[in-house]
Amino acid sequence: MTESQKHSIIESGKEYFRTSIIPNHIKNLKKLRLNDFDVNPFLINYLAAFLCGDTTPLSMAKALIYPRVLGTSVNTSFGQNIQIFISQLAQIAGHPSGIDGIDFEFVDALDGRKKYCQCKAGPQTINKDDINTILGHFKRLIGKARLDRMPLQMDDMIVGVLYGERISANYKTIATTYPVYCGTEFWEHITGDRAFYYQLAKAFGQVVEEEGIDGSLIILQKTEDIAKEITEKGGL
Repeated sequence: MTESQKHSIIESGKEYFRTSIIPNHIKNLKKLRLNDFDVNPFLINYLAAFLCGDTTPLSMAKALIYPRVLGTSVNTSFGQNIQIFISQLAQIAGHPSGIDGIDFEFVDALDGRKKYCQCKAGPQTINKDDINTILGHFKRLIGKARLDRMPLQMDDMIVGVLYGERISANYKTIATTYPVYCGTEFWEHITGDRAFYYQLAKAFGQVVEEEGIDGSLIILQKTEDIAKEITEKGGL
C-alpha cells in the first residue's frame, strides 16, 4: 500500500469521527437528564465519596456522568456507525465486494493474495449466532469459487477486527478454520505497516484538537445541571 493510501485511511477515519462520532457524543451528553440514569442508591454515595471525597450533589453528578460520557455513550455510537468507516476503508484499501456477506476485497500487503474480508468493530462484538452466519458466508464463497474457477485458498477468507488485542471465544471458534486478524495484525495485512494501527488510533484524538472542542467544559456544564436536579429532588 502506498503512503498516499495510508494517509487517505487516516483522513477518512478522522472524518468519520468528525461527522459521526463527535456530534452524536456531544448531543447525547447534552440531552442527559437525571432520570436517564438507573441509580443504585446503595452505591451512588459510595462512588461519589470514592471519586471526589464527599457526597455533595455535584460529586454524585460526577459519579453518574463520567462513566456514561467516557464509556457507554461513545462506545454505543462507535458501534452503531462503524459501517460508515468500513465502507470508506473498502474504497481506499481495495473495493467493496459484490459477494454476499463479504464487506470488501483487498490485496494482502504481506502475502500478495486477494483477501475476502468480513470486517467487525471489536474483539467482543459477535455472539454465538454470528458464528454460523460468518461461516455460512464463507461456505457459499467456496461454492462460488468452485463454479467460477476462482483461485481461492482457505486463508484468503478472513475476519478483520478493527481494534483490540485478545479476541473472544466466539472469534476463536472461527479462527480454527479461517484467519481472524485483530487490531495491529489486521492493519498490518492491509497496509504492510505494523505501526499503522497506533498512528490511526492517535489520529482520532487529533480531531478534537483540530476542531477546537473542549469536552471538559461540556462535561462541567452537564455535571452542574445534573447536580441541580439532585438538589431539587432532595438527594439520591
